[in-house]
Parts: sequence; structure tokens; C-alpha cells
Amino acid sequence: MTTTSMFDLTGRKALVTGASRGLGQAIAVALAEAGADVAVTARSVDRLAGTVSAIAATGRTASPHALEVTDVEHCRRVITNAADALGGLDILVNNAGYEEIVPSLDVEEALWDKIVSTNLKGAFFCAQAAARRMQADKTAGAIINLCSLTSYVGVPTAAPYGASKSGLMGMTHTLATEWAPRGIRVNAIAPGYFRTAMTDVFYEDADWQASMLGKIPMGRFGAMDDVGGAVIFLASRASAYITGQCIPIDGGFLASI
Repeated sequence: MTTTSMFDLTGRKALVTGASRGLGQAIAVALAEAGADVAVTARSVDRLAGTVSAIAATGRTASPHALEVTDVEHCRRVITNAADALGGLDILVNNAGYEEIVPSLDVEEALWDKIVSTNLKGAFFCAQAAARRMQADKTAGAIINLCSLTSYVGVPTAAPYGASKSGLMGMTHTLATEWAPRGIRVNAIAPGYFRTAMTDVFYEDADWQASMLGKIPMGRFGAMDDVGGAVIFLASRASAYITGQCIPIDGGFLASI
């Protein structure tokens, strides 16, 4: 096996949640460019048109599906349907997420439930549904969760989000150890400061931008192209002996604190 072929995903079937824009869209397209056929989900199929077009441009199959990740039965049904449409399921990327910037003293129960249900509960039951399908198909599967810098450090005004992403890190460790004997690897990435629709409120503040750039050793914010390589690595045979790990994609931020 050549080094290049270790990263080849030709013939593999992937599913990416929250793939209508931002990091999810970039990850879905990167998987397709590496050779995978990709099912993509969002709350509305209409939102996936741009992602589907970008995947189709690579010559791979794109399969769009509406998914509400907080609805467990819906997760199970959609992941089953997506796997059937692709002809199997080898890779799951749990990217769907939600955040709202609220001081901790002002967080209401409904907001807490919405964030934690989307980011943690949804990720678990998507992973469970995917693992059941992988096990039934006797697939050597790879599950990749989207953690965060808040999985490692405290960020003011992000208590529910940080709790959900810290929980996602713990879940990654647990599932990795439990499912390794079943041939399913579970890893994560932790994107640093990327400008997306969900984080745009921060970037509207020039003083915040200047302050954050001073804390990132590489001196820049993340670009969408920065996430694909790590996901392809964790999804491919190149990482066949790696499970239960999280790769920060943060320009050196965590290493510097």
C-alpha cells in the first residue's frame, strides 16, 4: 500500500450532519474529493443545494436528507435511509451544532436544552444509529465528532455550548473504547477560531478579532480548507490504529496557553 492510497476514500460511503454551510459543507466536499460518496443532512433539504452541487462537481454521489438531530427516531430513520441510498455507511461526521452567546446568569432552561440536545444528544444517537448499521454490515467504520476549543478551556458566555462540547469529548473516549472491538473507530477534531454563520457575531467586533489573533501563534483565523485534511486522515486507513483522539485545528492556540 502506497502512502497516497492510505488516504484514498474511493468506494467509501460517508454521512455528514449539518452540511449545508460552513465547516460541515467543507468537510462533505473534502470527503468527496478524496473519493467518498456522501450523504449530507440539514434541517431542510433545500439548504443542501450548494453542497450537493459541489459534491457532484467532484464526480461523486451526493445524497441529501432533512434531519432534526434532536429527534432520536428521526435520526435512526434518516441514517438508515441515507445508508440505503448510498449502499452502505463507512464514515459518520457529527458536525450539526448550535450555539447562542448568553451570559451564564441569563441562560434559560429552554436554551440549555436546545444546545445540549443538538450538540451532544444528537451526536450520540447519530453515532449509535451509524454504529448499528456499520456492525450489521460488518464495516470497519470511522466516526468523527466535532468537538471545540471549549472541550478544553472555559469561554465566557458559552456555558451550555462548552458543557455540550466537553461532554462530546468524553463521549468520544467512551465510544472509542467500547466500539474498538467491533472494528469501529471514534475520533474527533476541535476546530479553533473559524468564521462561520454561527460564530459571526464575534467577528463583527474588530477589537475582539485583534485580541484573538494575538493569541493564535499562526497569526490567522481558520479557513474552511483547513479542516478537510484532518477529517480525511481520521476517516481513512492512514489512521487505522488511532481511536479515542481529538485533533485541535487551531493554529497553535491550545499549545500556547
